[in-house]
Amino acid sequence: MTIVWDQFTPVQALVGGVLIGLASALFLLGNGRIAGIAGIIASPLRAVMAGRTLTPEMPRLVFLTGLMVAPWLWRLFAPLPAVQVGVGPLAVIAAGLLVGVGVRMGNGCTSGHGVCGLSRFSVRSLANVAAFMATGVVSVLVLRHLI
Repeated sequence: MTIVWDQFTPVQALVGGVLIGLASALFLLGNGRIAGIAGIIASPLRAVMAGRTLTPEMPRLVFLTGLMVAPWLWRLFAPLPAVQVGVGPLAVIAAGLLVGVGVRMGNGCTSGHGVCGLSRFSVRSLANVAAFMATGVVSVLVLRHLI
């Protein structure tokens, strides 16, 4: 993935960050749970696999629907940024599986720890975010500069 710096849009980035923070705060206030995407996705899946009704999971399903619809709504006002992935589909699948393993090992994802946990001054979230960032830095160093 490449960032085209001369097309960086700080206003849109700020608006996006504010909307993420607002959505996370509203989810916490309205549902009493943090907006960690891994947990929000896993809970309805566990209910379906156990044969339970999805009625208690409706707030999570509405939140996920909002995440999926938001880019299409954004396209009504501005073009979506161009995305280029510089690796093949197997590398993308491997990366996704590694992220999934990391989410399970870290007991949460970047949205749960990074957005919600840090804002609640969670020490565990601070440790996890430090691990996410360090792993990202080492991965870029190895994959882009040493290999």
